[in-house]
Amino acid sequence: MTATAAPPIPDLEQRQRDIRRAKRRATGLLVVVTIAFLVVATTTEREGATGYLRAALEAAMVGGLADWFAVVAIFRHPLGIPIPHTAVIVARKDQFGQTLGQFVQEHFLNAPTIGERVRSMGVADRASSWILERDAGGAPVNAERLAGHAAELVVRLAEAVEDDDLVHAVEAAVRTRLADVDVAPLGARLLTVVTEEGRHREVVDAVLVGLDGFLAENEVLLRQRFASESPWWVPDVIDDRIFERLLAGVRAIIRGDTVGGSDELRSRIDVAMARIIGRLEHDEVWQDRAEGLKQELLDHPALRSFLDSLWVDAKASLRTQALDGGSALRQRLTDVIVSAAERFRADERAMSRADELAEQAARAVVDTFGDEITRLISTTISQWDGEETASRMELLLGRDLQFIRINGTIVGGLAGLVIHAVGELAG
Repeated sequence: MTATAAPPIPDLEQRQRDIRRAKRRATGLLVVVTIAFLVVATTTEREGATGYLRAALEAAMVGGLADWFAVVAIFRHPLGIPIPHTAVIVARKDQFGQTLGQFVQEHFLNAPTIGERVRSMGVADRASSWILERDAGGAPVNAERLAGHAAELVVRLAEAVEDDDLVHAVEAAVRTRLADVDVAPLGARLLTVVTEEGRHREVVDAVLVGLDGFLAENEVLLRQRFASESPWWVPDVIDDRIFERLLAGVRAIIRGDTVGGSDELRSRIDVAMARIIGRLEHDEVWQDRAEGLKQELLDHPALRSFLDSLWVDAKASLRTQALDGGSALRQRLTDVIVSAAERFRADERAMSRADELAEQAARAVVDTFGDEITRLISTTISQWDGEETASRMELLLGRDLQFIRINGTIVGGLAGLVIHAVGELAG
């Protein structure tokens, strides 16, 4: 397996300066003790007070050297000598990773611990409060942020779908759905609903008004067309007279200026509508024609073109509104999120259930992926370069370990002083 670099250490330069300073202090203390011992050993006898001082200095040197060896042995071979059970981190990096992974899993990433932590967090309350948080201007900033992410997600999903695939799927769904629909009875029901309370008369009125306006606006064109269709031997004066009478009569019927007028026309339309409804309900010929018309519509290429253009336009509109923070889509999504959060907070049962689900989900994740997390820790550490890992860990822990050297020197000196004193009293 190829070794990989250990993760970077934050504030690396500052840590390097700190550990160099701590090493100088610990080593300086050991050097001072050693020099003091040499001076005392060469200039005094091992009697009286100097005996106590010499014993303390000897023990301080031993303690300092022992702790120096222990601290260095954790990270590397002391003086470069491959003494057994030294350079512990380099030699046992993989075992350390496995032990660390097991320790994390057993004491941190276990279902009871995680479940208790999630339950005490009040996930539902904190999440809903965060969503409803507003800025100084009263705007629901977090809800707007969520709406933006939701809109962006919808756009990305829409862009990830192939246009042809989606249009084909929609077309197939439309065909399948409409294939099972009896068009004639459905059309009869729709016309019945429209005509029951005279709703169709508004449409009829609009059509008649529009037709009357069309005749008035196109009188010249209609006159020319009438004249071109008239026999050549009919004088123009007679053509004009006939046309004017004909046009005036038609417009009078439309406007209701004649006896019966438009009321009679509307009545005839009502009768025709009733006849159409009856034929759609009971006439097999009309029903077959309606089914044929439906099939022609489904088979017409314009249907796919319409669905294609509809999807392209919808996607373009969606993209535009998703990128516009003030668009109707983003505002609507924000309102929906805020409204949902408010209703959620007002429902204590829903809040409690959400906390339970969060706890269950956390427990399930730990139960399902706990072993994977342990393997992730051990595998990641096993891939690190051993010497670099030791150097990085020394930077993280070495400063405190240098104080162990200082304490070892001091404690060793005190221990030597006590031991010498006991020996003197016993001797």
